[in-house]
Amino acid sequence: MNPAPESLALGPPINAVSSDAVIDSPSRRRPPLVPLLLALLALLDLRVELQLLFDHLTLTSLTEAVRTHLLAVMVLLFTPSLLRRYR
Repeated sequence: MNPAPESLALGPPINAVSSDAVIDSPSRRRPPLVPLLLALLALLDLRVELQLLFDHLTLTSLTEAVRTHLLAVMVLLFTPSLLRRYR
């Protein structure tokens, strides 16, 4: 029995590079924009509070900043984890 010619063979050629390998190559990977955008928006939300904390750091002002801007603080705390997740 003769083997099938390459034009009739099923599947990719043996030495072909899969498209997944090209897409996932480190040289073509873009930075994760969603976590960076979230961190930037969180810093913009905390801008005034951070200025006040840099002027007068007290336990009360720190507690109030965290209490009133809890989502922004949590986004900043979890940004490293988000960066690893989106890579």
